[in-house]
Amino acid sequence: MSMHDLVSNALWSVCGLLPIDQKKVLFSSYYGRGYSDSPKAICEALRTSNSGLKLCWLVKSRSEAASLPEGVTPVDQNNALARILAYSTSKVWVDNCRKYVRKKRKGQFYMQTWHGFALKRIEADATQALDDDYIRGSKADSAQTDVIVSGSRFMTGLYKKSFWYDGEVAELGTPRNDIFFGGNAEVCAKTRRTLNLSEERKLLLYAPTFRADHSLDCYALDAERARLACKARFGGEWTVLIRLHPNVAAQSAGLFPYDGDKIIDATAYPDMQELLAGIDLLITDYSSSMFDYALSGRPCIQFALDVESYASERNFYFPLDELPFPLAQSNDELERLIRSYDQTQWSDRWQNFRQDNGIIEDGNAAQRCADWILERTR
Repeated sequence: MSMHDLVSNALWSVCGLLPIDQKKVLFSSYYGRGYSDSPKAICEALRTSNSGLKLCWLVKSRSEAASLPEGVTPVDQNNALARILAYSTSKVWVDNCRKYVRKKRKGQFYMQTWHGFALKRIEADATQALDDDYIRGSKADSAQTDVIVSGSRFMTGLYKKSFWYDGEVAELGTPRNDIFFGGNAEVCAKTRRTLNLSEERKLLLYAPTFRADHSLDCYALDAERARLACKARFGGEWTVLIRLHPNVAAQSAGLFPYDGDKIIDATAYPDMQELLAGIDLLITDYSSSMFDYALSGRPCIQFALDVESYASERNFYFPLDELPFPLAQSNDELERLIRSYDQTQWSDRWQNFRQDNGIIEDGNAAQRCADWILERTR
């Protein structure tokens, strides 16, 4: 056993002797990323609950800590003592990803929100693409989970079948998707203000997924051509926002012709759901963001140049050409699909898909999750 492991085990042992704070809730999103995703939505609901809870958030850097609002305390996850102390003394943990360092105590609760409606095969359905450490960690994580939050009948079945998990799955909805219900004028204004764009401009977001080999060939979107196609089909002046995965952003210099208010790099925008709520059209490939964005009722198009190779690596739960979003496998096809986009046709297909898979989103998921936490922190 390494010195690191010895020290870590000692800290867990000592911190495990301390009393659990009945009012402390510890959040984490994407391994220490800042204020984002479903944990953010739940935290926001708790911030307005006047419950006197102590809300803490695991962060990996000062910039992530700076993203937290008033009333949410950062915990440096790189500081072993601070991290283990927070885990050991919090009444409830909330996360959207797997973790492998937890040692949950009697009297503590762990809520797992996961991070999206699955298109790519995941967990036990994708063991050929996962290493042994991930599988062991995932099984240990599931053994400590008290509830997995689901937004659909399809995901409920997947959690029960493929997550090495036999505990409670609660169909409370997906908290991060509450943003698509009700008025979004404030979010839209914030998006444009942050990106220095006028409120009159319409926004196309290109948000492709990450490739394990870090290849950039699959991101060959002709952004200007797509922009002009949107202008021709929907009218108005359009801006293309490019949001690449952080793992490839550093190597993507020169990939897109960023140009004033026509094509903008939005990779650093901190909240994907805010971006989705503030745009007018989404182009993506294998991302669960398409299922989130469909709740807005606005157009979404798949643009995927490497379907066969990607499918051979991960495969899909649904054939891409049967999804309620048109599929383009070239820039020529993408332009044609934008220019001929039939809103009624694709809206009907989305409603059928939603019904077939039991998607239950209604804008109240965060409050239901907050209520679950409040019941356990009284």
